Amino acid sequence: MGRPSLRSFTSMVCIAFLVWSSSSFESCIARSGRRHWRRHDGDNGLSASLSKKKPKSHGSSSHHHHNGGPSKKAPPSAPAKAPNSPAPSSKPPKHVPVASPAPPPPPPTAATPAPLKDSLTFNVLDFGATGDGKCDDTKAFQAAWAAACKVERSVMLVPEKYQFLVGPISFSGPYCQKGITFQVDGTIVAPMNSNAWGKGLLQWLEFSKLVEITIQGKGTIDGSGSVWWQDNPYVEPDNLAPQIIPLDNSTLLQKHPPPLQTELSSKMPSTKPTAVRFYGSLNATVTGITIQNSPQCHLKFDNCIGVMVHHIRVSSPGDSPNTDGVHLQNSRDVLIHSSTLGCGDDCISIQTGCTNVYIHDVNCGPGHGISIGSLGRYNTRACVSNITVKNVNMHNTMTGVRIKTWQGGSGSVSGIMFSDIQLTEVQFPIVIDQFYCDKSTDNLPCIDISLTSIELKPLQEKYHLYDPFCWATYGELNTPTTPPIECLQIGKPTSNRPQTDHDTC
Repeated sequence: MGRPSLRSFTSMVCIAFLVWSSSSFESCIARSGRRHWRRHDGDNGLSASLSKKKPKSHGSSSHHHHNGGPSKKAPPSAPAKAPNSPAPSSKPPKHVPVASPAPPPPPPTAATPAPLKDSLTFNVLDFGATGDGKCDDTKAFQAAWAAACKVERSVMLVPEKYQFLVGPISFSGPYCQKGITFQVDGTIVAPMNSNAWGKGLLQWLEFSKLVEITIQGKGTIDGSGSVWWQDNPYVEPDNLAPQIIPLDNSTLLQKHPPPLQTELSSKMPSTKPTAVRFYGSLNATVTGITIQNSPQCHLKFDNCIGVMVHHIRVSSPGDSPNTDGVHLQNSRDVLIHSSTLGCGDDCISIQTGCTNVYIHDVNCGPGHGISIGSLGRYNTRACVSNITVKNVNMHNTMTGVRIKTWQGGSGSVSGIMFSDIQLTEVQFPIVIDQFYCDKSTDNLPCIDISLTSIELKPLQEKYHLYDPFCWATYGELNTPTTPPIECLQIGKPTSNRPQTDHDTC
């Protein structure tokens, strides 16, 4: 679509159907600690992500014994799975049922979840963690997880007022009990020593093959990404970036200073890790925490069913390379809301295999907006369907909402709705790009594009407003737009060929 800058953008609906083809840490001795567990009374609060109560602090580091066993109380229900409808819905997707239908999600003003009670709590301090930000606490985290993994509805506590230096670690099932909560009230920081990463890893903190796993709290997960950004400045091709220049030759993106080199830091591997990754998990929730300065993506969900992300904060500089806020792939029944995401790439990236994704009440900026794709790279097949993005504010981003595909790929993008999007100082408000990094031709047009109530205006006397651009794009204008989009062709192409088996999703 076109390349205008704007001051505001209201109530836009875009339903698109696309088919395309052809080292190690500083040495220190952690204090020893006995392994303890403790019990809290009251409701277990597993579905805290749906509660309106403000949580109590879990920051206590007392080491007293309390007798008792795991809670036997049945868990509250998780959301039920929504039908896989090809058409977008204004209602959020449902999760896979666990017991009974869940209550509606909280309003945007809701706080972090209610306190977890009736649970066994495993404090990392009780397993030898020092929490001084200098000693390696990885083994203490591993030991605390091993204990929590055995107990249903347990809590692994990262207490407040401590900073824990933790290397790459996997909190994994599938033999862990369900309903574990990873309570982050303190700070977890990644090592800046290259020896801790070997030849490179794809993730730092991984949660895999878990059921009803929750990460929550008021703490921070800090990926120490600056040393990675300096050593590996490569950015995935994004052919829009160099095309917009303010009239005063300034930049929309804020530059961050070079990272401070320490005696521990050295050249980092070329493979940069994601800060927090979920893989193959059912009913995963992330709420309350801050994730910042990730070497690459901040929060990723891969092959997950039933994802809820709300009231989180992502923070990295606008020019930090490939630092997507939330990245989704091969996941379904996803709800993201009431969060603030600022990074150096897409605030939310939706990749192949995603369906039933509902995003609302999100603030994005800096970054590259909310994107579907890129899809179909290296002649691959990609399918995305039933995506709703509404009531989103974007400020100081390169793009607003977009769909991007590579030539040579196959598959489809269908049932997409972008509505009630407010944008300020955004270079490219709406983009549907089937020539992502132009390398070859593509003879399949965009069809069934519907445009309603679009108003795009430049920031006065500062930026140039480009005319809308379309190529082989068919659909309908339901209302007049500002500026006029004369390149959109009404109806459908007469030569549009039907999908082949290879294209069908």
